[in-house]
Amino acid sequence: MNLYILRHGSASDPGENGLPKNLPDADRPLSTKGKQRLGDVTWAMRKMELDFDAVLASPLLRTRQTAHMVTEAMGARRKIVLSDHLAPEGSPKALIEQVNGLHSPKNVLLVGHEPYLSRLIAVLTTGGTTALIDLRKGGLARLEVEDLHHARCATFRWLLTPKQMSLMK
Repeated sequence: MNLYILRHGSASDPGENGLPKNLPDADRPLSTKGKQRLGDVTWAMRKMELDFDAVLASPLLRTRQTAHMVTEAMGARRKIVLSDHLAPEGSPKALIEQVNGLHSPKNVLLVGHEPYLSRLIAVLTTGGTTALIDLRKGGLARLEVEDLHHARCATFRWLLTPKQMSLMK
């Protein structure tokens, strides 16, 4: 299985663009810049001919919007599955169980937050909980997994920054 790990795009800050100053973090939408950068990211994903059997996203607004932009741009009719296990305080172990509960997917897209995603990558590639990974907003990583479990089970294949993906045009 290929696990594609995508960090959400840049979000607006509370008080910005007419948003309330007391806006909860979970309700922060993508910023205009974040949407523009994700346009380049989705273009690169199409150029790489990526396709996903399943898309799981954190329930936070900016992450849902990111997942929606990806599925819409790729013409995928996939339902986005919201997973509390991809939220910033989520459980990698529970997420792994959720992914294993899917019907034999070959390509799964996980859309979430930092530093959670780096910890997930560390668990799957080293068995530890820390990895020096700079997963930028809108960055995309690919892991290859034979048997997904909460330990070292994946090979890190690549990591692309949004800037690198914008250069694919």
